[in-house]
Amino acid sequence: MARNVNIDLGGLFERAASQFRGINVNEPGQWPPLPKAAAWTAAALVTVVLGWFLLLSAANDELQAERDREPALKTEYRNKLSQAVNIGELRKQKEQVQEYVTQLERQLPGKAEMDALLSDINQAGLGRGLQFELFRPGQVEVKDYYAELPISIKVSGRYHDVGAFAADVANLSRIVTLQNLTITQMPKEANGMLAMEATARTYRYLDPSEVEERRKAAASQQKKKGGRK
Repeated sequence: MARNVNIDLGGLFERAASQFRGINVNEPGQWPPLPKAAAWTAAALVTVVLGWFLLLSAANDELQAERDREPALKTEYRNKLSQAVNIGELRKQKEQVQEYVTQLERQLPGKAEMDALLSDINQAGLGRGLQFELFRPGQVEVKDYYAELPISIKVSGRYHDVGAFAADVANLSRIVTLQNLTITQMPKEANGMLAMEATARTYRYLDPSEVEERRKAAASQQKKKGGRK
């Protein structure tokens, strides 16, 4: 046999509402059970929602940062893949460059070979029948890994011989350049002779001891600058 159950919803709402009347917000410990439960539920929901948004926001920022990195990583991957595929060719190119650098270094005399190079320049002029009026090595100019030696020269001779001398100097096994070159015609009584003035500049590599001394000097100078600050 079915029973009729009558629920007084109005009375229930009234009793529930009565628990919220007259509560003291400063003394939550004395609240009735229903307000306590409602307050706890609201606080829990706010905490969960705020935590969710904060975590989601941080995760979203991290995800966006990774997405921004993706194009650069793809490009880096392609470059490294290309290098890996062509590693044999790259090693071959490296060896070729190293050989070229070695050849250039061989064209730079060492400190002990400078006298022989100066003699070669002098012999190049004498071999063309030129008259040396000036052959004066200047002060060595030390650079980072090499040194320059300027040589002031003045020679006189026939037109073709002067040109051949310049070509001979350019073709020396060691690197020599002619700078500030001036050619003038000598007086008529010299029978068409020319005078050539120039600065022959040659280069040599620094010995290991010179490189070390230069490194120590640079470090000492840097230390002094740091001490003045």
